[in-house]
Amino acid sequence: MRFLRAQGISLFFGAILLASLIGQSFAGQHQFNAEAIEHHSNTYTWWRYVTSSEFGGDIFENWQSEFLQFFLYILATVWLVERGSSESKSLGDAGLMSDQSQFVRGYAKQGSPRWARAEGLKRRVYENSLGLAMLFCFLGSWLGQSVTDWRAYNHDQLDHKSSPISWGEYWANADFWDRSLQNWQSEFLAIGTMAVFTIYLRQRGSPESKPVGAPHDETGSSN
Repeated sequence: MRFLRAQGISLFFGAILLASLIGQSFAGQHQFNAEAIEHHSNTYTWWRYVTSSEFGGDIFENWQSEFLQFFLYILATVWLVERGSSESKSLGDAGLMSDQSQFVRGYAKQGSPRWARAEGLKRRVYENSLGLAMLFCFLGSWLGQSVTDWRAYNHDQLDHKSSPISWGEYWANADFWDRSLQNWQSEFLAIGTMAVFTIYLRQRGSPESKPVGAPHDETGSSN
């Protein structure tokens, strides 16, 4: 029970992620087969569907946009601030901040990670490791989306007696950018509204919110 309590956030979101993936697989298979019957094409079993480009493309399209959102937000909040938002640093803290405030080099604490005390490339990598991880996850899932959507696009082309295209050609195709951009704009909207909503709105007990009684112009505070 102590482990479950200490790892509650990751376990909760891991569980609902798995549940939503399973639900999506059955709903997606039903929708795919309905369209296949309508177009007199072959239907898929559940296993055939979850290993198909159609299912993989839907997954990667959502994942890459989420990782892009977090990468851009992590990077933007280093230099940009939003007065009154709990999602922002204080107005005077824009930038990389001092070694002392970041507990690096000679200011590292007893329990600080070893690479926080390092010099040169090791510390540079570690102090940017969160943003780099999100960037690599975004690029990997976006690459995965391009491959799966390309295969699904060509499958649809062949069904309609049209010519397939190469993977390189698909990167310049409107279908690829339509799928990417419609996901990106929703993420930009969500993260932007979150930053603004926390100026005036509260959620008692949440670290994503300022204390209920905090002034609207108080910046960078949280529960």
